Amino acid sequence: MSEPDCPTYTGSRLVLDVLIDEGVDVVFGVPGGAIMPLYDAMYTHPIRHILTRHEQGAAFAAGGYARATGRVGVCMATSGPGAVNLLTGILDAQMDSKPLLAITGQVRTPLMGTDAFQEADISSMAQGATKRAICVHTIDDLERTLRAALRLARGPRPGAVLVDIPQDLLKAACAPPRGRAKTQVPRFDPEYRKPEHRADDAALDEAAELLANAKRPVAVVGGGAAGTQASNLYRAFCAKLKLPHTATINGLGCALPGDPRFLGMLGMHGWKAANLAISQADVVIALGMRFDDRVTGRTDKFAQDATIIHADVDPCELNKIIPAAVSLCGDLRDTLARLNQRLEAPATPTFEAWAQEALALGTPPPRDRTPNVELSATDVLDAFFERAPAEVIVTTDVGQHQMWAAQRMRATTPRNFITSAGLGSMGFGMPAAIGAQLGRPESTVVAVCGDGGFQMTLPELATIKRYDLPVKILLIDNQRLGMVRQWQELFYERRYAHTDLSDNPDFVAIARAYGLHAEFTGPGDDLRAALDRFLSEKGPALLHCACYPTENVWPLIPPGGAISEGMEQAAK
Repeated sequence: MSEPDCPTYTGSRLVLDVLIDEGVDVVFGVPGGAIMPLYDAMYTHPIRHILTRHEQGAAFAAGGYARATGRVGVCMATSGPGAVNLLTGILDAQMDSKPLLAITGQVRTPLMGTDAFQEADISSMAQGATKRAICVHTIDDLERTLRAALRLARGPRPGAVLVDIPQDLLKAACAPPRGRAKTQVPRFDPEYRKPEHRADDAALDEAAELLANAKRPVAVVGGGAAGTQASNLYRAFCAKLKLPHTATINGLGCALPGDPRFLGMLGMHGWKAANLAISQADVVIALGMRFDDRVTGRTDKFAQDATIIHADVDPCELNKIIPAAVSLCGDLRDTLARLNQRLEAPATPTFEAWAQEALALGTPPPRDRTPNVELSATDVLDAFFERAPAEVIVTTDVGQHQMWAAQRMRATTPRNFITSAGLGSMGFGMPAAIGAQLGRPESTVVAVCGDGGFQMTLPELATIKRYDLPVKILLIDNQRLGMVRQWQELFYERRYAHTDLSDNPDFVAIARAYGLHAEFTGPGDDLRAALDRFLSEKGPALLHCACYPTENVWPLIPPGGAISEGMEQAAK
């Protein structure tokens, strides 16, 4: 409880009241010295706080919450090591344009710059990992800064923002919040974006004309279409033109489930048909994506015969990597709605024949060809996706299992496939599942993890148990840092340096020690029965799948290669 001589209304209470007023219903964090006044205020405050076992877990959980709901995920930590431990999760959200607010405690204002205990200049450290990192210097700036930070995190292009608050400001007396301006974001509208740019009418006319005159157009969708309205407009756009289309890893789920003209994921581990269709296209329309190197391969050979139309909310992304003949800068919902209107004329062609030709350019990524004496990770994932509920939310860690899952999952919405794409941070999968489960408590949430990444945030099993979250963990254990091992095999003359995890612990015993239901399955066991038991478990559960160590992800664009030059698994 607060000390008797403390003021009745403080900066700490202001922070919590502003969060509630802005629609934040849950925060993730770990307490400590400099932020202790804020935690003291939580003792009698209605905001829900989730205590994670590490600050990195708090940041990843906030990111999972943001990805699953579209609302701002909020994480908290104390000064020094606590704040620094948030940075990986902060940068992860920033790289994938997900709305996240990090609130950190700082040493008292008079001590700043003196190398005080647990002092770190986190607002300087975080400048390159956020849209903006701000240290609040006066109590009069606190409310304005917090509300501005939340607006900035939401968009127009979402991202991460950090607010650092000295301990003396958290203790300082202040007035209650002044209230929200009428022009601010509606409290529970996660898809609100304050418009800053609107695509030019002449550019939209030119884009429509290019599409109308194309012979082999292909659409590429990215994370900018993750909102419900944008993805619905994208689906209508593709259906109207009967257009072959592909997606970046962050755009998976934007396509209509079962769409026969969807070519699969594009890029380094994308479907062969998607990569070859882009290489043969005469027009490529890129929607809400940023031409990441994992998507393009060699940029000088990316869609080199195509005219590029690029639509994005951020003007900085236009012509940054791939030059565009037509740039459409604006909110993708507005851009697609106006483009669809221009394509309603009876003369607008459709491209069904080209779509079928594009689909025939390659088959889906194969299952592993190893004899059945071993348990294959791709067999595990294929069997899992056959049994998982249609609306399942899948989070992944990073590595081979991430690519296998991305190749196989047919998400009904982009908010149902949650992965660390731009940063590629191991340890993401399980804490992200915690955030997703809290954001959408009625959903089935499954974290697909590799044995390497799982051990990086393994203590968050305690968080799952403490809050009785029905998170499921499908553990693909090949006793290797698999993606690095694959590259060592293919590009480093099989010099397997420090990728062997054959001394992994007994994961089932560990999960049971934390109080989770856990089961092992391996070669010769009934995998499908184990998956059925795993998915039907009412509470949290772990299924440890012992997979053989040398399975590789195919196709693969080699380093420095073009997406038309994919490597495929040789016949055995």
